[in-house]
Amino acid sequence: MTNTTSLNQQKFIQNKNYIASDMNGEKVMLDVQSGKYYNLGTIGGRIWDLSAQASTVEEIVSRLMEEYEVSQEVCTQQVSTFIGQMLSEGLVEIDDEGTSSR
Repeated sequence: MTNTTSLNQQKFIQNKNYIASDMNGEKVMLDVQSGKYYNLGTIGGRIWDLSAQASTVEEIVSRLMEEYEVSQEVCTQQVSTFIGQMLSEGLVEIDDEGTSSR
């Protein structure tokens, strides 16, 4: 399992092998190769959108806190967990270039 501390320091970026679409305010995705379908929901979809450019958990949390009423502690924990899940599913990738150029 990925360490949350190290996760927070890395930049993540979308894996472009997925087709994503908005459906009634929620982000849904399809992996064309495997046929796997994902419903990221509203906030998960927003995290997906924010990961279009290489971003750290901290950068994503900062944006979400501007948009939603949530504490930094709760937001950081939930974003870290969600990014970890997306990483394990291959929806996002670690952006080695973005991590080293920060």
